[in-house]
Amino acid sequence: MTEALLNIENIKKYLEERNIYWTKHCLDRLNQRNISIADIKTAIKNGKIIEYYYDDYPYPSCLILGYNLNNRILHIVCGISNNLLHIITAYYPDTNKWENDMKTRRKE
Repeated sequence: MTEALLNIENIKKYLEERNIYWTKHCLDRLNQRNISIADIKTAIKNGKIIEYYYDDYPYPSCLILGYNLNNRILHIVCGISNNLLHIITAYYPDTNKWENDMKTRRKE
């Protein structure tokens, strides 16, 4: 059930319906990283899921790679629970941690 729920089409549907939950922690991080809510929404709309975290607590989540308003790559961690899209965090991927495609984690 969870795997069927956690897909890009459902995430976009929750986004369009404005069924979104933003934690204070998430909003603080976005502010620190100079990422706007419009950047998040734009990146989800053009994004693709690149990793799944089915064992995350308190609900499964995934990592989306998308492009912000300035066409810069953005990573967004989100999950779906209780009929809400939970935006957990977002960040600009670090080239030291990600391969050039920004989809593949570098080996340590």
